[in-house]
Amino acid sequence: MENAPSTNRGLHNVAASILPPLRSVARTLRRLGHDLERSLPRPARRALRRALGRPLRPGDIRMGDLRRTTPLSRQFGFDRGTPIDRYYIESFLEAHRGDVQGHVLEVAEDTYTRRYGGAHVSQNDVLHISPDHPAATLTGDLTAANHIPSDTFDCIVLTQTLQLIYDVEAAMETLHRILQPGGVLLATVPGITPIPADIEGEAWYWSFTRHSLSRLAAAPFGTEQVEVHSYGNVLAATSFLQGMAVQEIGATQLDAFDPDYEMIVGLRAEKRASSVPA
Repeated sequence: MENAPSTNRGLHNVAASILPPLRSVARTLRRLGHDLERSLPRPARRALRRALGRPLRPGDIRMGDLRRTTPLSRQFGFDRGTPIDRYYIESFLEAHRGDVQGHVLEVAEDTYTRRYGGAHVSQNDVLHISPDHPAATLTGDLTAANHIPSDTFDCIVLTQTLQLIYDVEAAMETLHRILQPGGVLLATVPGITPIPADIEGEAWYWSFTRHSLSRLAAAPFGTEQVEVHSYGNVLAATSFLQGMAVQEIGATQLDAFDPDYEMIVGLRAEKRASSVPA
């Protein structure tokens, strides 16, 4: 123990003599690395930076087919394969297929009721705003659907609809009212999205985040009765805006989630089993 101070001084002196040359070597290696990188052809330089996880510098990025001011498709990707938003919508419904049972209401068509409910559905209805819609068993506006009885449905499947309703608070109140106690609303809404130029696009009022959708549903249902899950990342959002399809990206990259790029938000809201208001 008596030799500890002198030993520490010796180690300090050794470190002081070794560290400066090591720092000099490190600086030289970094400089050589930068010089080597700059000497590479641009494609090789981009590949090297990607492999090392370094950010691409200005001038390294090549937009290729995406350097355009018009999208590859204005059909949401339907004309190229499966739309990317449909991949997320169906992932959400698959995760909650157990809720699609009993008396089910779906808007516009009963495709998802049949796909995810199957034999567990005892009765299904289709709601549409137009009485001329061939699949409709109920007609009306969700903001003023007083003709639909309260406490009726075990499940409501509402995909990509709320953005078309200006008074979303009234619509959410209706959805809560017509569910049976213990019934479940499964809804999806758009976040980052193109807006169609047809008549539907003229009534496209909203895009949502997980926070706005959660707050909207919590008003009638109660905060503890609401679950939200969002989907998307920058590649998925960019590809969707361009009108590309799932088959052009692949599930592995679509499944990566970045909360800064919400493309689709899914809502599961369950009506309280008691008659006590939320």
